[in-house]
Order: sequence, then C-alpha cells, then structure tokens
Amino acid sequence: MISLDEARQYVLDRVVRLPVVTVPLADAAGLVLAADAMAAEQVPPFDNTAMDGFAVRAADTVGAPLVLEMIGTVAAGAAFDRECGAGQAVRIMTGAPMPLGADAVVMVERTALDEAAESVEIEIEVPVGNHVRTAGEDVQPGDLLFPAGTQLTAGHLGVLASVGFQVVNVVRRPRVGVVSTGDELVDDGRALEPGEIRDSNRRTLLALVAEAGWDAVDLGIAVDEKADIEASFVEGAASCDAVLSSGGVSMGAFDYVKVVLDEIGDMRWMQIAIKPAKPFAFGLIGETPMFGLPGNPVSSMVSFELMAKPALRKMAGEADLGPRVVRATSVDSLGHSADGKTHFLRVEGEQDSYGRWTVRRAGGQGSHQLTAMARADALAMVPDGSAMAPGDEVDIIVLR
Repeated sequence: MISLDEARQYVLDRVVRLPVVTVPLADAAGLVLAADAMAAEQVPPFDNTAMDGFAVRAADTVGAPLVLEMIGTVAAGAAFDRECGAGQAVRIMTGAPMPLGADAVVMVERTALDEAAESVEIEIEVPVGNHVRTAGEDVQPGDLLFPAGTQLTAGHLGVLASVGFQVVNVVRRPRVGVVSTGDELVDDGRALEPGEIRDSNRRTLLALVAEAGWDAVDLGIAVDEKADIEASFVEGAASCDAVLSSGGVSMGAFDYVKVVLDEIGDMRWMQIAIKPAKPFAFGLIGETPMFGLPGNPVSSMVSFELMAKPALRKMAGEADLGPRVVRATSVDSLGHSADGKTHFLRVEGEQDSYGRWTVRRAGGQGSHQLTAMARADALAMVPDGSAMAPGDEVDIIVLR
C-alpha cells in the first residue's frame, strides 16, 4: 500500500490546467480567473449619500434644532447644478451625488420639512461625512480586486460589474465524463432480476461534478465486455477533459477495466492505505486524465473527494485544491484497531456560535451503506489504530 499523500501527489503532478477562454461576465459564475483582475475605475465613482435625507454643511447643524432653507431636490441618477451654501439644505435620495458645498447628510427621520415655507427643521447636529459615501472609498484604480485562481461567485461578479468589466479571462470549465461498469448494474426502474443492483454511483458522481461547478457528461453503463468498456472509455476520452469510472479496479477475476485501460492508456494501479476507497487507478488516455474509482458506493464518493476532486480543481485553475480540513470534537468513539490504514468515517457535524465543530457517526460505516454518506457533513480522519474516545478531537474533511 502507498500513502494517500503519495497517491494524490502522483495524480496532481500529471494533470494540467485547462485552456484560458474569454467569456461574458454574465456567464462567468463558478469559473476561475486566469489572471489577476485589476480595477480601472473607482467605486463609488462620486461622493453620494447612504441615506434619504438632507444634504447640508455640517457646521450649519451646530446648535440644532434649527431651520435651514431648502433649495432643491436631487435624486439618484440626477445631478444638482447649484451649490449648497451656508444656511441651506438640499433634499437628497439614497445614492444621489452630494451637492457642491454639502459635506454631511441628516437622515430624513431627524428632520421636519415645511414645503410651503421651503425650509426644513434639522433636529440634530451631525459631523462632517455623516452618511456620505466618498468617491473611491471601496475601490481605487489600480487596486487588485481578485487574484488569478479565484473561483467567481455572485459577490465577485458584482464587484467586477461595478468597475465596468464586460468580459473576463477564465479557465475553461472542465467537462467530466462519468461511466459505471458492471453486468450487475441496471438503471431503468424495472424490477430487479437475481444478482442485479441499481446503479447509484453514476448518479452521485454526476451530481458531485455538477455541484463543483463543472459540466457533467453521462457516459452510461458499460457491461463487462471488453468491447463495450473500451468504447465507453475511448468516447469519454475524446469528448471530455477527464473521465471518472467506477468499478473494476479491485482486480477481480471478471474485471475487464484493467485489461482495457492497460491497452489504451498509461495507467497506475494503486492500493492506498485508507478505508474506504483503498483501490484506485489513475492515468492518461492520450492526454485525457482517467480516474478509476472503486465500485462500492461509499468508496466511490470518498475516492472522488480525496483523489479526483483536487485534480479536477487544478484542471479548473483553482488555487486552493483542498480538501477543507478543520478540527472537531467527537461525541462518539471513533477508534479502530490497527490495520495499516487511515479510516475516513462518515460523520454528521454541528457548529456552535464560535465556529467550533462537534461530530458524531452518521450511521453504518460499511462501504456499501450509502445512506450514512448521504447524511454526512464531513469525513472524520481517524489514524491507524487510533483509540479515539468521546470528547477527543479529530480532523475532519468538510463536505458541505
């Protein structure tokens, strides 16, 4: 057996970032910046008010309550061509530019307008800058907005839009094919015949790929025939940036996956010192990465999280390849006898108001028990032969 770190590094060393493309900002959600995003404009572009109220000279509010002359109104998107002089006020709406001469805003709730007299009573004193957003206080031209490797979320897109970005240079979204292998698998909803099982791996892996923000391609089920398996893998390698297969990596007597991949790809077959997901294969079909995941449902998902996902993140251009590891306190006993493996137990987690995690077993820990994996918020990393008791701390990989 080899260590998880060795296996993962082997994979990461053999995948490369996908090409850079230019896309409209509207289509960039979930994609990764290929270059630093720099600001060419300031935000806000001008001094403006954060409140509905009255723009004034702060010095004129000393000794409030008092009455000022109201000389006009300015709304958001408009301009005011008069100067706010001493003893004067301008009614102003949120986001509107500050009139020349005004240096503070009194919120409307602390005023009393007399429209007939064209005056306003100011109830409180305010300091210079009160409720004023100054030009460039958020962003200045030349600022680094986001570095290369940033995965763009809604907030990132909003910032980029605020400084005029129309298009962005990003790493192309990975297109990931998913295929299940095995004569025993069915996916048509009919009653099961003896020896048949329903294919869950393909559905979970396709969903995991989609959840990560990548394009998931369903390559179907390949039966245990050399020609069918080869056709599925060749099609996937030709049409996708990477291929995930499940099943056929544990060297069974009727497994044709190894035979086919050794013929059409440059593969390494690994036994990793972890449980579940000990068997794993990785290699290239031409230039397309091929991930051979175990067939047991939980093993397939754990293998994806530990091995395939970091590599796909690198291909997508992400700077943080993960996984996200935090410290948690266990409610349950998580220890296991020595077997030469690190165990990744499926656990449910809770965070308190300080962000501290507490975890407990999510259910049965067999590699076929997918229900516990569905409940799990995290994987607890339990070292070989650990005697972890309730109350002990454990590292966890956060899944969601």
